[in-house]
Amino acid sequence: STAVGARKLRDWLLYPLTDISKIELRLEAVAEVLSSGRILREVLPFLSQMYDLERLTGKIGSGTVNARDMVALMNSFQSVYSLRAVLKNSSGYLGKCASSLDPCDDVVAKIERAIADDPPFSLREGGIIKKGCSTELDELRDVVACGKDYIAGIENLERDRTGISSLKIRFNRVFGYYIEITNAHRDKVPPEYIRKQTLANAERYITPELKEYEEKVLGAEEKIRALEYSIFTELRDSLVAEIARIQKTADLVGIIDVLVSFARLAAERNYVRPKISDSGILEIKGGRHPVVEFFSSAERFVPNDLSMNTENSRFLM
Repeated sequence: STAVGARKLRDWLLYPLTDISKIELRLEAVAEVLSSGRILREVLPFLSQMYDLERLTGKIGSGTVNARDMVALMNSFQSVYSLRAVLKNSSGYLGKCASSLDPCDDVVAKIERAIADDPPFSLREGGIIKKGCSTELDELRDVVACGKDYIAGIENLERDRTGISSLKIRFNRVFGYYIEITNAHRDKVPPEYIRKQTLANAERYITPELKEYEEKVLGAEEKIRALEYSIFTELRDSLVAEIARIQKTADLVGIIDVLVSFARLAAERNYVRPKISDSGILEIKGGRHPVVEFFSSAERFVPNDLSMNTENSRFLM
């Protein structure tokens, strides 16, 4: 169900165990999950909500993690907390893995306090830091909000004062804030308006008051972006010290995911637990190849017996 689980399964297939006691630990864990319908029912939703913890750890280490990645990390650890709660009464290997899960509550708290619930992808445009995280940031945001409200108020005042109902105050990155008046009302333009640009059907003007508030608002917006980025990078750098903890939990999540997936498949396909022996005898009754059987839907799969030993039947074709 998870990316870390998929990689863990690949590792187990490439490097199979040869220690019987360790094999039995895994089999016992699968048997425990299989015997508990509650574990299967409650664990799978939390696993499906996990993001790729190993990939997120890599991005933290390389300094390429963004605000959305941090939210994904936080949500994943909230699922880790729930996963540990579901498995808290498990025994053996499964219980050991569950008890060793670290939900990184302090990391979650830092991210939750600082990062917005739905931050933008870009780190330079603002909107990534929550209200309440920084008093200075909140004050600057109030300046911008009040400044924009003030400019909207200027628009209404100027309409009433000039009698130009179509007068509008607009903004673009080239000219900043400006007053736009159509040519039909050109004769009503007050003498203190300073012409800024001529268009085909309108004229654009500025006033000293509008320019003053523009500088105040735009200056605050620039400071906001710089301060948000500074707060974010400080948080990002602090996460580097937590990489080992995150990696350990990611590894444990992968192990639990594989064991639970084994149990789920055993339940769905009616698999039985093998008896492991170092006697040199390999005996399978009614063996079903898990891949061949699954893909042989066109015809009925016929189970096969297999008997090999190290004495007189070491090789079969």
